Amino acid sequence: MMQKVLVTGATGFIGANVARLLLERGADVRVLVRPTSDRRNLNGLEVESFEGDLRDPEAVQRSVRGCHRVFHVGADYRFWARDPREIYRSNVEGTIHVMEACLSAGVERVVYTSTVGTIGLAAHPAPCDEATPMLGGQLTSHYKRSKVQAEQAVLSYAARGLPVVIVNPSAPIGPWDAKPTPTGQLIVDFVRGKLSAIVDTGLNVVHVRDVAEGHLLAAERGRVGERYILGHRNMTLAEIVAELAEITGRPAPRLRLPYAVAWTAGAVSTAVATWITHRPPAIALEAVRMARRRMFFDPGKAVRELGLPQTPVRAAFQDAVAWFEENGLITQSRRIVSWASR
Repeated sequence: MMQKVLVTGATGFIGANVARLLLERGADVRVLVRPTSDRRNLNGLEVESFEGDLRDPEAVQRSVRGCHRVFHVGADYRFWARDPREIYRSNVEGTIHVMEACLSAGVERVVYTSTVGTIGLAAHPAPCDEATPMLGGQLTSHYKRSKVQAEQAVLSYAARGLPVVIVNPSAPIGPWDAKPTPTGQLIVDFVRGKLSAIVDTGLNVVHVRDVAEGHLLAAERGRVGERYILGHRNMTLAEIVAELAEITGRPAPRLRLPYAVAWTAGAVSTAVATWITHRPPAIALEAVRMARRRMFFDPGKAVRELGLPQTPVRAAFQDAVAWFEENGLITQSRRIVSWASR
């Protein structure tokens, strides 16, 4: 008999890839989905769907009941909210609800999806790892603060005996980025010719399938109460657009935008959103603040202890562009190797 596995956040980018990989491996997958969620990423999947919100402890308890393993991927991921308390309710209180339900139900293994945003940024150019301390001024957004608080809560449950492992994905690239994420939007904007300038920043890029694989490996091999960076290659933004230029045949932007100019644009856009439109800003100030430092990380611990795959980033970008094209987010003149044919 197949063992029941719960995935929260399965309508999102990472969660959809985790759910698909679990199904490929023969798991009996249950998903917790908000009634208002966009369910396109679940189309055609043979999953058991429970409706409910992470902020509702009873709904969470119902979804966890009877599950052997739980992958808590769901989160409120955004750089701006009219009421920031909403982010904390989902990311902190919602995580506590999941951990409490898992502890009460005796779940055998829990994997909590955090972010590299909770890991400290060392002085350039040293890549950071799980032990790099968070310094003052590095918690630049409510999202980051909420995830730090959620991690602290998860660790407290590990101390109480809950077998939970934390994974910290960097910047995943690949299929099923339906929203899309900020990194995915960068790719879409580049292919559409809307990326006219870049700033001096950098990211750790990883194929989203490797991130999904990292979740399953963490459940099998991860040490309770430990964090694992799920990442691969550190790239400057200039290197990222150069890679995209080679893949798509489109020119890379040559204009480098000074940080002060980007900060001013973000401040104005965020102020307009907060006080006038009450809609997400075109340029979120928190995203600009994050870009001030290169977010370079070392995934060596996950590679050594979990066996995290390291798919070449060229494949990740190719798969992302192909998926965006096939799902109507971009029109691509030059044919890319399809993610579906790999």
